[in-house]
Amino acid sequence: DLVDSCSAQTGPIFLAYRANAVISAEVAKAKQEKPVYSFTAVDGIRHQVWKISSKESVEAIENAFAGINQIYIADGHHRTASSAAVSARRRQKHPDYTGQEEFNYLMAVVFCDEDLFIMDYNRVIRDLNGLTEEEFMEKLRTSFDINPVDTIPGEGYAPRAKHEFGMYLNGRWYSATAKPGTFPAGHPIESLDCAILQANVLAPILGIDDPRTSDRIDFVGGIRGLGELERRCSGEMALAFSLYPVTMADLFRVADAGEIMPPKSTWFEPKLRSGLFIHTIEQ
Repeated sequence: DLVDSCSAQTGPIFLAYRANAVISAEVAKAKQEKPVYSFTAVDGIRHQVWKISSKESVEAIENAFAGINQIYIADGHHRTASSAAVSARRRQKHPDYTGQEEFNYLMAVVFCDEDLFIMDYNRVIRDLNGLTEEEFMEKLRTSFDINPVDTIPGEGYAPRAKHEFGMYLNGRWYSATAKPGTFPAGHPIESLDCAILQANVLAPILGIDDPRTSDRIDFVGGIRGLGELERRCSGEMALAFSLYPVTMADLFRVADAGEIMPPKSTWFEPKLRSGLFIHTIEQ
Protein backbone atom coordinates (compact mmCIF):
# COMPACT_ATOMS: atom_id res chain seq x y z
CA ASP A 1 0.00 0.00 0.00
CA LEU A 2 2.90 2.37 0.72
CA VAL A 3 4.46 1.78 -2.69
CA ASP A 4 1.06 2.12 -4.35
CA SER A 5 0.14 5.32 -2.51
CA CYS A 6 3.50 6.98 -3.10
CA SER A 7 3.84 5.60 -6.63
CA ALA A 8 7.48 5.10 -5.74
CA GLN A 9 9.96 2.50 -4.58
CA THR A 10 12.22 4.16 -2.01
CA GLY A 11 14.41 1.24 -0.98
CA PRO A 12 16.28 -0.94 -3.49
CA ILE A 13 16.16 -4.71 -3.58
CA PHE A 14 19.53 -5.98 -2.35
CA LEU A 15 21.04 -8.39 -4.89
CA ALA A 16 24.39 -10.19 -4.97
CA TYR A 17 26.47 -11.89 -7.66
CA ARG A 18 29.73 -13.82 -7.80
CA ALA A 19 32.71 -11.59 -8.50
CA ASN A 20 33.50 -10.73 -12.12
CA ALA A 21 36.88 -9.23 -13.03
CA VAL A 22 35.53 -6.96 -15.78
CA ILE A 23 32.82 -5.42 -13.60
CA SER A 24 35.20 -5.00 -10.67
CA ALA A 25 37.71 -3.23 -12.93
CA GLU A 26 35.08 -0.85 -14.30
CA VAL A 27 33.86 -0.01 -10.79
CA ALA A 28 37.42 0.58 -9.59
CA LYS A 29 38.04 2.86 -12.59
CA ALA A 30 34.89 4.88 -11.89
CA LYS A 31 35.92 5.40 -8.27
CA GLN A 32 39.03 7.25 -9.41
CA GLU A 33 36.72 10.12 -10.37
CA LYS A 34 35.04 12.59 -8.05
CA PRO A 35 31.79 11.12 -6.65
CA VAL A 36 28.46 12.64 -7.62
CA TYR A 37 27.33 12.40 -4.00
CA SER A 38 29.34 11.92 -0.82
CA PHE A 39 27.88 12.26 2.67
CA THR A 40 27.96 10.70 6.11
CA ALA A 41 24.56 9.73 7.50
CA VAL A 42 23.45 10.20 11.10
CA ASP A 43 24.55 6.63 11.91
CA GLY A 44 28.13 7.43 10.92
CA ILE A 45 28.05 5.45 7.65
CA ARG A 46 29.52 7.22 4.65
CA HIS A 47 27.74 6.92 1.31
CA GLN A 48 29.38 7.77 -2.00
CA VAL A 49 27.86 7.59 -5.47
CA TRP A 50 29.65 7.52 -8.82
CA LYS A 51 27.96 7.56 -12.21
CA ILE A 52 29.26 5.33 -15.01
CA SER A 53 28.18 6.86 -18.29
CA SER A 54 30.87 6.27 -20.92
CA LYS A 55 29.61 4.08 -23.74
CA GLU A 56 32.60 1.74 -23.53
CA SER A 57 32.24 1.14 -19.80
CA VAL A 58 28.49 0.63 -20.00
CA GLU A 59 28.88 -1.90 -22.79
CA ALA A 60 31.66 -3.72 -20.92
CA ILE A 61 29.46 -4.03 -17.82
CA GLU A 62 26.41 -5.10 -19.85
CA ASN A 63 28.41 -7.78 -21.64
CA ALA A 64 29.88 -9.03 -18.37
CA PHE A 65 26.47 -9.31 -16.71
CA ALA A 66 25.18 -11.16 -19.78
CA GLY A 67 27.53 -13.97 -18.82
CA ILE A 68 26.38 -14.11 -15.18
CA ASN A 69 23.63 -16.69 -14.88
CA GLN A 70 22.65 -16.25 -11.24
CA ILE A 71 21.89 -13.12 -9.25
CA TYR A 72 20.69 -13.66 -5.69
CA ILE A 73 18.25 -11.75 -3.49
CA ALA A 74 20.29 -11.09 -0.36
CA ASP A 75 17.74 -8.81 1.29
CA GLY A 76 14.42 -7.37 0.22
CA HIS A 77 12.12 -10.34 -0.37
CA HIS A 78 9.17 -8.38 1.03
CA ARG A 79 9.98 -5.32 -1.07
CA THR A 80 10.17 -7.58 -4.12
CA ALA A 81 6.75 -9.05 -3.33
CA SER A 82 5.32 -5.56 -2.73
CA SER A 83 6.63 -4.30 -6.06
CA ALA A 84 5.16 -7.32 -7.84
CA ALA A 85 1.80 -6.80 -6.12
CA VAL A 86 1.68 -3.12 -7.08
CA SER A 87 2.65 -4.00 -10.64
CA ALA A 88 -0.25 -6.46 -10.79
CA ARG A 89 -2.64 -3.78 -9.50
CA ARG A 90 -1.48 -1.28 -12.10
CA ARG A 91 -1.77 -3.83 -14.87
CA GLN A 92 -5.38 -4.47 -13.89
CA LYS A 93 -6.08 -0.74 -14.04
CA HIS A 94 -4.33 -0.44 -17.40
CA PRO A 95 -5.15 -3.58 -19.41
CA ASP A 96 -3.57 -1.96 -22.46
CA TYR A 97 -0.14 -1.84 -20.77
CA THR A 98 2.84 -2.51 -23.01
CA GLY A 99 5.30 -3.81 -20.41
CA GLN A 100 7.47 -0.70 -20.75
CA GLU A 101 5.69 1.32 -18.07
CA GLU A 102 7.71 2.04 -14.94
CA PHE A 103 5.36 -0.03 -12.77
CA ASN A 104 6.67 -3.12 -14.59
CA TYR A 105 10.12 -2.55 -13.09
CA LEU A 106 11.63 -2.53 -9.63
CA MET A 107 14.69 -0.81 -8.23
CA ALA A 108 17.64 -2.97 -7.22
CA VAL A 109 21.25 -2.62 -6.18
CA VAL A 110 23.67 -5.37 -7.17
CA PHE A 111 26.73 -6.03 -5.02
CA CYS A 112 29.67 -8.28 -5.80
CA ASP A 113 29.98 -11.01 -3.16
CA GLU A 114 33.57 -9.97 -2.42
CA ASP A 115 32.36 -6.51 -1.41
CA LEU A 116 29.72 -7.79 1.02
CA PHE A 117 30.07 -8.49 4.70
CA ILE A 118 27.58 -10.66 6.56
CA MET A 119 27.44 -9.98 10.26
CA ASP A 120 26.08 -12.25 12.97
CA TYR A 121 22.33 -12.21 13.65
CA ASN A 122 21.80 -13.07 17.29
CA ARG A 123 18.88 -14.20 19.47
CA VAL A 124 17.50 -13.11 22.84
CA ILE A 125 14.83 -15.17 24.61
CA ARG A 126 12.39 -13.92 27.22
CA ASP A 127 12.31 -16.96 29.54
CA LEU A 128 13.44 -20.55 30.03
CA ASN A 129 10.01 -22.02 29.29
CA GLY A 130 9.33 -22.84 32.94
CA LEU A 131 12.66 -24.61 33.46
CA THR A 132 15.14 -23.85 36.19
CA GLU A 133 18.62 -22.86 35.09
CA GLU A 134 19.90 -26.31 36.12
CA GLU A 135 17.14 -28.13 34.21
CA PHE A 136 17.78 -26.03 31.11
CA MET A 137 21.53 -26.69 31.20
CA GLU A 138 20.96 -30.41 31.64
CA LYS A 139 18.72 -30.56 28.57
CA LEU A 140 21.15 -28.43 26.61
CA ARG A 141 24.07 -30.77 27.32
CA THR A 142 22.36 -33.62 25.45
CA SER A 143 23.14 -31.83 22.16
CA PHE A 144 25.94 -29.39 23.02
CA ASP A 145 29.32 -29.33 24.71
CA ILE A 146 29.04 -26.48 27.22
CA ASN A 147 32.01 -24.61 28.69
CA PRO A 148 32.08 -21.33 30.64
CA VAL A 149 34.27 -18.63 29.10
CA ASP A 150 35.89 -15.55 30.58
CA THR A 151 34.89 -12.30 28.90
CA ILE A 152 35.28 -8.58 29.40
CA PRO A 153 31.99 -7.13 30.69
CA GLY A 154 30.06 -5.50 27.89
CA GLU A 155 32.01 -7.20 25.08
CA GLY A 156 30.35 -10.61 25.05
CA TYR A 157 31.58 -13.83 23.48
CA ALA A 158 31.74 -14.31 19.73
CA PRO A 159 31.81 -17.92 18.44
CA ARG A 160 35.10 -18.85 16.83
CA ALA A 161 33.75 -21.22 14.17
CA LYS A 162 30.60 -22.66 12.64
CA HIS A 163 28.43 -24.79 14.93
CA GLU A 164 29.75 -23.02 18.03
CA PHE A 165 27.43 -20.61 19.87
CA GLY A 166 27.94 -18.04 22.56
CA MET A 167 25.32 -18.29 25.31
CA TYR A 168 24.62 -15.64 27.95
CA LEU A 169 22.68 -16.79 30.99
CA ASN A 170 22.42 -15.30 34.46
CA GLY A 171 25.31 -12.89 33.91
CA ARG A 172 27.71 -15.50 32.53
CA TRP A 173 28.92 -16.38 29.03
CA TYR A 174 29.33 -19.96 27.82
CA SER A 175 30.63 -21.62 24.68
CA ALA A 176 28.12 -24.15 23.33
CA THR A 177 29.27 -26.40 20.47
CA ALA A 178 26.81 -28.67 18.68
CA LYS A 179 27.73 -32.31 19.03
CA PRO A 180 28.27 -34.42 15.89
CA GLY A 181 25.09 -36.14 14.81
CA THR A 182 22.77 -33.43 16.12
CA PHE A 183 22.30 -31.99 12.62
CA PRO A 184 22.63 -33.23 8.99
CA ALA A 185 26.06 -31.87 8.06
CA GLY A 186 25.48 -31.99 4.29
CA HIS A 187 22.10 -30.25 4.21
CA PRO A 188 22.30 -26.65 2.89
CA ILE A 189 19.72 -25.30 5.37
CA GLU A 190 19.63 -27.70 8.32
CA SER A 191 23.41 -27.40 8.75
CA LEU A 192 23.16 -23.62 9.22
CA ASP A 193 23.74 -22.53 12.80
CA CYS A 194 20.39 -20.75 13.07
CA ALA A 195 18.68 -23.99 12.00
CA ILE A 196 20.74 -26.05 14.46
CA LEU A 197 19.75 -23.69 17.27
CA GLN A 198 16.10 -23.83 16.25
CA ALA A 199 15.99 -27.63 15.95
CA ASN A 200 17.94 -28.43 19.11
CA VAL A 201 17.14 -25.61 21.53
CA LEU A 202 14.45 -23.13 20.59
CA ALA A 203 11.74 -25.60 19.60
CA PRO A 204 12.32 -28.73 21.75
CA ILE A 205 13.59 -27.08 24.94
CA LEU A 206 12.22 -23.52 24.94
CA GLY A 207 8.95 -24.21 23.10
CA ILE A 208 9.51 -21.59 20.39
CA ASP A 209 8.21 -23.47 17.37
CA ASP A 210 7.87 -20.49 15.04
CA PRO A 211 10.41 -17.72 15.63
CA ARG A 212 8.59 -15.55 13.09
CA THR A 213 5.51 -15.19 15.29
CA SER A 214 6.63 -15.89 18.86
CA ASP A 215 6.74 -12.91 21.21
CA ARG A 216 9.24 -14.74 23.43
CA ILE A 217 12.17 -14.26 21.05
CA ASP A 218 13.80 -11.23 19.50
CA PHE A 219 16.65 -10.78 17.04
CA VAL A 220 19.65 -8.50 17.41
CA GLY A 221 21.77 -7.57 14.39
CA GLY A 222 25.50 -7.92 14.87
CA ILE A 223 26.08 -4.26 14.07
CA ARG A 224 24.70 -3.49 17.55
CA GLY A 225 27.49 -5.46 19.21
CA LEU A 226 27.39 -8.34 21.67
CA GLY A 227 27.10 -5.93 24.55
CA GLU A 228 23.53 -5.35 23.39
CA LEU A 229 22.77 -8.98 24.28
CA GLU A 230 24.00 -8.43 27.82
CA ARG A 231 21.97 -5.24 28.08
CA ARG A 232 18.79 -6.97 26.91
CA CYS A 233 19.33 -9.79 29.40
CA SER A 234 19.65 -7.32 32.25
CA GLY A 235 16.07 -6.32 31.61
CA GLU A 236 13.20 -8.17 29.95
CA MET A 237 15.15 -11.10 28.49
CA ALA A 238 16.60 -14.13 30.27
CA LEU A 239 18.84 -15.78 27.70
CA ALA A 240 20.90 -14.83 24.66
CA PHE A 241 22.72 -16.70 21.91
CA SER A 242 25.45 -15.22 19.71
CA LEU A 243 25.90 -16.94 16.33
CA TYR A 244 28.80 -17.34 13.95
CA PRO A 245 28.07 -15.30 10.80
CA VAL A 246 26.65 -17.01 7.73
CA THR A 247 28.93 -16.85 4.68
CA MET A 248 28.10 -15.81 1.13
CA ALA A 249 28.91 -19.39 0.10
CA ASP A 250 26.20 -20.60 2.52
CA LEU A 251 23.65 -18.25 0.99
CA PHE A 252 24.55 -19.20 -2.58
CA ARG A 253 24.38 -22.92 -1.72
CA VAL A 254 20.89 -22.56 -0.23
CA ALA A 255 19.61 -20.57 -3.21
CA ASP A 256 21.20 -22.93 -5.74
CA ALA A 257 19.32 -25.77 -4.02
CA GLY A 258 16.07 -23.90 -4.69
CA GLU A 259 15.59 -23.12 -1.01
CA ILE A 260 15.16 -19.92 1.04
CA MET A 261 17.34 -18.86 3.95
CA PRO A 262 15.75 -19.23 7.40
CA PRO A 263 14.33 -16.03 8.92
CA LYS A 264 16.76 -13.59 10.52
CA SER A 265 19.83 -15.54 9.42
CA THR A 266 21.83 -12.80 7.66
CA TRP A 267 22.66 -9.21 8.54
CA PHE A 268 24.24 -7.64 5.49
CA GLU A 269 26.57 -4.68 5.35
CA PRO A 270 26.85 -2.33 3.57
CA LYS A 271 23.23 -1.20 3.22
CA LEU A 272 22.15 1.66 1.04
CA ARG A 273 20.14 4.25 2.92
CA SER A 274 16.46 4.29 2.02
CA GLY A 275 15.55 7.34 -0.06
CA LEU A 276 19.05 7.72 -1.50
CA PHE A 277 17.59 6.48 -4.78
CA ILE A 278 13.89 6.63 -5.66
CA HIS A 279 12.16 4.89 -8.54
CA THR A 280 8.83 6.54 -9.43
CA ILE A 281 6.17 4.36 -11.02
CA GLU A 282 3.52 6.93 -11.93
CA GLN A 283 0.54 5.75 -13.99
